[in-house]
Amino acid sequence: MMIKTQNPQSKIQNLKSKIAQSPYQAYVYSYPHKTAYRPFNPPIYLPELWTQQDRQALFLYIHIPFCEMRCGFCNLFTTVSHNEDFISQYVRTLQRQAQRMKAVLGDASFARFAIGGGTPTQLPIQHLATVLDIAENTMGAKLREIPISVEVSPETATEEKLKVLRSHSVDRVSIGVQSFIESEVLATQRRQSNTQVEAALTRIKEAGFPTLNIDLIYGLPSQTVDTWLQSIQTALRFQPEEIYLYPLYVRPLTGLGRTDKEWDDIRLACYREGRSLLLSQGYTQVSMRMFRQGGQGGQGGQGSNFSTLSPPPPSSPHTPHTFPSPSPVYCCQADGMVGLGCGARSYTNTLHYSNEYAVGAKGIRDILQAYIQTADELFEYTHYGFQLNAEEQRRRYILLSLLSDEGLNFVNYRQRFSSEVDADFPEISELLTLNLAIKDEESLHLTEFGIERSDTIGAWLFSEQVQELMQDYELK
Repeated sequence: MMIKTQNPQSKIQNLKSKIAQSPYQAYVYSYPHKTAYRPFNPPIYLPELWTQQDRQALFLYIHIPFCEMRCGFCNLFTTVSHNEDFISQYVRTLQRQAQRMKAVLGDASFARFAIGGGTPTQLPIQHLATVLDIAENTMGAKLREIPISVEVSPETATEEKLKVLRSHSVDRVSIGVQSFIESEVLATQRRQSNTQVEAALTRIKEAGFPTLNIDLIYGLPSQTVDTWLQSIQTALRFQPEEIYLYPLYVRPLTGLGRTDKEWDDIRLACYREGRSLLLSQGYTQVSMRMFRQGGQGGQGGQGSNFSTLSPPPPSSPHTPHTFPSPSPVYCCQADGMVGLGCGARSYTNTLHYSNEYAVGAKGIRDILQAYIQTADELFEYTHYGFQLNAEEQRRRYILLSLLSDEGLNFVNYRQRFSSEVDADFPEISELLTLNLAIKDEESLHLTEFGIERSDTIGAWLFSEQVQELMQDYELK
């Protein structure tokens, strides 16, 4: 089948126009974007949906929507308005949802597990242990045999909580530092000191996690290329196995989005200098944002929020080592994801679903209250999401493949869809014309120029339907 697009020439001109602009027009971390989700009428019965999915290499994701502070750049589904009682209610609801989902899934195997948010380590230690137990004892994930990633913050990465994570076989910790320049951090409405951050990083290293990931952001208020490189150099002192370099995107309803500040666009210069520094230090570039020490191969992964494209939010779990056979291998383009928690998304081949999404405090609170009040039997239905037809499945496969270092493999695509990439999406050849990609007999890979324009290329690959839904979405 040929993918339905607008007039090919119009599509090509659209790409040429976007490439001539800033590479930072839209943040692409998944497909379809969550703002393309809409209510289902009638609701979809999950047992019928999941029986049609291969459940032998699933990704388990648990969402914890609590933080100690709201950063100025953050548009995640998270709240700082919570207390011990509210957290306890949330964890109990998570347990109820997990029990229903285990019954829905039946005989399922998990290839990866991540806890994201929010900040999972914002949970009191007993609740953090409960969440890990839910994954292992309720959902049946074999934690000692699969990669596990958890998001932490400098303030919450205490010695006791790190011990709990390691005792449950967590092998990857991702910490959002964003900058080691305190004035830059303060400008993002984030409170942290370098002393606090470096103490947390030292504790993580001493705890023996096989993979430490550090997130940094470029394009921050008052940041320069020199201070950006200074932050990277400081991060390198802790020898992180992974580093994510995120460009700043100022989004509606965030703290920075409410200001009238004009942003000095040094992001491309920061990206290029940061990339050059990491490559010179032996890191391999996996995607526009992700760099891995020594280029070790993992089992693949998906996600911010779950692939190498970002993120995220929620967590982006990647580990640089393999696990004993016969643990299944997760493929982000083909395998499903089971999301538990109010802000989690779940993926099957034909349907992506979640609760509704909000950024504003009231919208988040209302959705959280509705989640906590959900009756057990209603967890067997989904009311909100996006149905992927054959075209959208192909687009997703192309986007997730092309924007990572593995590239778009033509043989794998043919085996999956019984068709050819060039026939389904003829406009993709324009990536070659514009020096955004190179092609051999087996695959299509982005060039260095293409990688730095990943967000532009990703948005260009969105279908007209998804673009229209995103444009019509009213953010809460």
